[in-house]
Amino acid sequence: MTQTKSYTATAKWLHWGMALIWIAAWLVGIVAVHWRDEFNPQHQLTFLHKAMASTLLLLIVLRIAWRLTHAAPAMPDTMTPRLKRAAFIGHLLLYIVALLGLPISGWYWSSVADKPILVAGLFLLPPLVEPDKSLYDLAKAIHTYSAWLCGALVGGHVMVALKHHFIDKDKVLAGMMPGRVE
Repeated sequence: MTQTKSYTATAKWLHWGMALIWIAAWLVGIVAVHWRDEFNPQHQLTFLHKAMASTLLLLIVLRIAWRLTHAAPAMPDTMTPRLKRAAFIGHLLLYIVALLGLPISGWYWSSVADKPILVAGLFLLPPLVEPDKSLYDLAKAIHTYSAWLCGALVGGHVMVALKHHFIDKDKVLAGMMPGRVE
C-alpha cells in the first residue's frame, strides 16, 4: 500500500454511512431499553435496533477489507509520535469495541435470550450459542456496558476531530469529509 494524501471516496462513504447507522442504532437501543414501556411496548424499536446494528456487522467486513488494501493518509507532521500512537490506538479501539465487539455482544445477548436478529430485514443471523436463561443478565450487562464504553469512544473521536479542525487547524477532519480532496 502506498501512502495517500486523502481518504478514498469509498472510505469516506463507509465512515460516514456506518457512523450514521451506528449512532442511530445506539440511540434507538437506549430508548428501547430505558423507555421500554413508553416507546417500545411491542419491541418494534428493538427490532429496528437489531436490524441497524447487524447491518454494521456486514459493513465492517467491507470496511476492514477496504482499509487493509487502501492506506490511510499520513497524520500531520505537527502531531508528536505519542499523539500519532494515541490516534492509532483510538482508531483500533473504535474498530474492535464499537464496530465488532458491540454488535457481537448484542448478537450474543439475543442468542442467549433466544431472540432472532433480522439483518436489515433480509435474513436471520444464526444464534452464536444455545439459549441459556442463566446467562441472560451477564449477556445484557456485557452489551450495556460495552454500549456506554462505545459512546465514550465515539464521543472522544468526535471531540478529537473537532480539535483537529478548530484548534490545530489541520486537514484531518477535512480529509474525511465527503466530496473533499485534500
